[in-house]
Amino acid sequence: MAATYKTLMYRFRPPKASITLDRPRASNRVNPSMAMEIRQACQRLREEEGIHVAILTGRGKTFSSGREPLPLTRSVRQTYTPLEWLELHQAASALAGLEIPVIAAINGDAIDHGLELALACDLRIAVRGARLGFTDLSRGIIPWDGGTQRLPRLVGRARALEMLLTSRLMDAEEAYRAGLVNMVVEPEGLMSSAEKVALEIASGAPIAARYAKETVLKGMDMTLDQGLRLEADLNLILQSTADRAEGLRSFLEKREPKFRRE
Repeated sequence: MAATYKTLMYRFRPPKASITLDRPRASNRVNPSMAMEIRQACQRLREEEGIHVAILTGRGKTFSSGREPLPLTRSVRQTYTPLEWLELHQAASALAGLEIPVIAAINGDAIDHGLELALACDLRIAVRGARLGFTDLSRGIIPWDGGTQRLPRLVGRARALEMLLTSRLMDAEEAYRAGLVNMVVEPEGLMSSAEKVALEIASGAPIAARYAKETVLKGMDMTLDQGLRLEADLNLILQSTADRAEGLRSFLEKREPKFRRE
């Protein structure tokens, strides 16, 4: 099934859904409408029944080359504070806030705000030849939709500072070696690879997948002892779920489990 948006294509067929950035003539640059529709699509993903994983990609030869300029006109300044204005145009935070795993199928260049969208996903699969990076400093600005925070958590502080301060773009192979992407594939194999990974994720217990994501992401900002406690607490909660019981039964009965997300 599909939902209608102006700047996106949204499709869902349980157990997975997909969001496709759909401004190919503008290199899928993020404008205010697209940012709003990404937030709306993420809210819809939270409400859909039976969706256990999502894929984010772009239409055309570019994932996203950045964002449209955000002029703070006099009327805008009178209506919003600068922080409120930026928050209206944020989209990556909505993707990062999803409980289900999200895969970025990077079909071409992911630059500036485009890379921030990819960084907000949990896994990244890039086509060979794609470029990734931030050029914001060359225009006197810095990333503001999570880029400065999520990038060093993936590639380390030194490499993140190099990318940010020099505006140098990585190709997909270098991004793979740096830990920025999980897999590099040929363009014709991108969606089949993303679909394969999505189905592998969806075949597992959805509650356990959600908790695994939560422990890793929240644990990054905790001490080791706090992270271990979170891991233990969520494991205790899992013991009482129907999916946990089904997993044990299916193992003993030597059959595929039928998880119900409860």
